[in-house]
Amino acid sequence: MLRPPPRIMAIANQKGGVGKTTTAINLAAGLSELGAQVLVVDLDPQGNASTGLGIDAGRRKLTSYDLILDRPDLADVILPTKTDRLFICPANADLASADIELAVNEKRSQLLREALRQPAMDAFGFDYVLIDCPPSLSLLTVNALIACDSVLVPLQSEFFALEGLSQLMLTIREVRSTANTSLRIEGVLLTMYDKRNNLSQLVEGDARQNLGELVFQTMIPRNVRVSEAPSYAMPVLAYDSASKGSEAYRALSQEIARRHGFVRTLPEAVI
Repeated sequence: MLRPPPRIMAIANQKGGVGKTTTAINLAAGLSELGAQVLVVDLDPQGNASTGLGIDAGRRKLTSYDLILDRPDLADVILPTKTDRLFICPANADLASADIELAVNEKRSQLLREALRQPAMDAFGFDYVLIDCPPSLSLLTVNALIACDSVLVPLQSEFFALEGLSQLMLTIREVRSTANTSLRIEGVLLTMYDKRNNLSQLVEGDARQNLGELVFQTMIPRNVRVSEAPSYAMPVLAYDSASKGSEAYRALSQEIARRHGFVRTLPEAVI
């Protein structure tokens, strides 16, 4: 029986500091714990997802820049991480000039889609591809929206949080109507949530009232272990498996896996 193609999910919000990279790293780790074969595509010139998964600068010979613009052999650009079943296409500062080079390319908005859906991808057997987008609505982000099946939107639990979503939603709507008619919103994820803080509770209530079922049941709490883990170049699930942050990202992984009907028979894969 033919293996279904991977589900490609962009993690996007044009606002910085909302937990995009943290979510990309730890959702990927959570899905891999459930038995999924997962690829993270680091599409941010800062390369934080690459660093957070233990890929130092010296190992980034080929990057997502090359994947988009030069189409190298996938085996040379997709690297294993220390986490079982979790791989990464790393990034570095070369991506900062990608928008300029993409602007003169006739297929500028379709290049990532073509790269991720080429037949050579089948050999890796990925179940999920997570794209860590830059904090902007640039051509890189548009490439991700056209390449993906769905968009996961991290939303920081702070005042005016919902107001920042309007431009992203407009961009998603435009991409859906022109270049990717099957694009959907995977969900809105409340991050940095502090249940002791009245503001966090107000933001949650506002989000659920306005966005309804688009808001994940799982919320990611403020947790020092989540903040510390990247400095040790590992997901929080590996850094402190019993922390509140790890529990939350496992719950998110299970919520997404249930939604997609993903089940693998592994001792740790309890959904």
